[in-house]
Amino acid sequence: MRVTAQASLLVALGLTGCVGFHPLNPSWGRGAADASDGTGASGSPAVFTPPAWQTIGYSHEGRPLQVCRLGTGPRKVLFIGGIHGDEREGRITAAELPRALAEIPGALDEVELVLLEDVNPDGTVQNTRGNSRGVDLNRNYPADNFKPSRFFGAEPLDQPEARALHDLLLREEPDLVIVLHSWRGDHFINYDGPASHLAERFAMLSHYRVRPSDSISPTPGSLGSWVGNGLKIPILTLEYERGREPWAAWSETKDAILSVIRAD
Repeated sequence: MRVTAQASLLVALGLTGCVGFHPLNPSWGRGAADASDGTGASGSPAVFTPPAWQTIGYSHEGRPLQVCRLGTGPRKVLFIGGIHGDEREGRITAAELPRALAEIPGALDEVELVLLEDVNPDGTVQNTRGNSRGVDLNRNYPADNFKPSRFFGAEPLDQPEARALHDLLLREEPDLVIVLHSWRGDHFINYDGPASHLAERFAMLSHYRVRPSDSISPTPGSLGSWVGNGLKIPILTLEYERGREPWAAWSETKDAILSVIRAD
């Protein structure tokens, strides 16, 4: 396969991810250089020139919800780096993924990656599961199983962060959605909708076992329920173990993530 001019440029610049605006720690987007002598994990110069950002909405406290895009391929993947503010074990995964994808010859001809780093920047700043109003943004979607409550919202999409992600999904019509979470005392790959084959591929490459949603306690109004069961779009929920070191989490799942992004 040939390497596109876009991929060559990104690799030449030493791209370490397109994440640099994050409210909690702006250094996350600099990748492996943060812990070393100014070079990336592969020894390349740690110069970061981010793709253009697009603001798709704002949190309750006015923080931007931003996406970046990489690749021009026919397969579109929406990757969400976090939705609960106290589950940031995947922050390095979100930062490193664009560079890793760009380094695969031909990948940017196959895939368009739309990366939304954080649906809940207010919760991330506060280190809380919910947003600044205490609403769980993974329970605020128009799924058939939505249940109004103080913690889920009075009605679907009554939180601006959930509305922004909802509208992004409907505009983009992705072929696959991947969202990062973490779980206390365990790690696994969860799926909703027509994604069992992708979950099995992920499990084979990462050694994270598969847990379908019907094996977990009910999640009314969740993103997975709406996207996977309502829209019939494959969605994978990657649960890192809570407290897992973020570079280790990325190393464990890098090959599996790249594989399912490129797989049909």
